[in-house]
Amino acid sequence: MSNSNEQAIIKTAYGEMTVEFWSDVAPKTVENFKKLANEKFYDGTAFHRIIKGFMIQGGCPNTKKGARGIPGTGDPGYKIKAEFNDRHHDRGVLSMARSSSPDSAGCQFFICNGNARFLDKQYTAFGKVIAGDDVLEKISNLPTTHGGGGEKSTPIERVEVESIRIVPGKE
Repeated sequence: MSNSNEQAIIKTAYGEMTVEFWSDVAPKTVENFKKLANEKFYDGTAFHRIIKGFMIQGGCPNTKKGARGIPGTGDPGYKIKAEFNDRHHDRGVLSMARSSSPDSAGCQFFICNGNARFLDKQYTAFGKVIAGDDVLEKISNLPTTHGGGGEKSTPIERVEVESIRIVPGKE
């Protein structure tokens, strides 16, 4: 389905997830994600929001050890334009997190761990997990607590993203 043969390997304490990109429907989003990964922007961040049956969210620079900001509020210093498309937010789909403004995504992303089609055409879906669904499942099932807000989605233990590497895809 992808017209880009590059993939991302998301390495976590729970194992690796391999993601294929959907450059055909979200080319600028894919390029931004690959640029940040290649700059090692994501290394040492953490999945700071986990909602079983919905999604796991990561990519915030405020989740790095020693960071000062509130997890979930960080960006790379810029925003990217939304590329809403017809791809469904099904299990394994990689999509950009954003605030209420459609064009407010920057670096934070989420991976659906259930059917989240109510997000279709409102968030930029730009790839899908093609290997490592067991890792997605393990992270999705981690115990969570109430963070600063009312949502019980903050993992009790830190779920580090050790690295995200862009690699040639298998044909």
